Amino acid sequence: MARAEIEGGVIATPVPITAGESVHIIYTGLLSEKGADRVYLHAGYGPNHDWSRVHDYEMTRSKWGWEAVIDIEDKGRFNFCFRDSANNWDNNNGRNWSYQVHNGRLS
Repeated sequence: MARAEIEGGVIATPVPITAGESVHIIYTGLLSEKGADRVYLHAGYGPNHDWSRVHDYEMTRSKWGWEAVIDIEDKGRFNFCFRDSANNWDNNNGRNWSYQVHNGRLS
């Protein structure tokens, strides 16, 4: 099981992200640094600026940061960013965070 750390205080594991499996996201970025009392993972599938199946997941605070485990339900791209309870956003300077979802086959 691989672990990837992405710029902006985001860790995702396992990588590659695979359809039908779960991904564990840990966030220690800007909102966490600014003392957010709640953080939500805002996620969807598709091209970076045209997401579908968008959902907000409330994250849990831990000693590692803010955490959420998400079931990957779609193929294509998995995109996400973060917001806090005051509606402040961390979208990686407009780029969001994004992974190509693996189909689970070796070839």
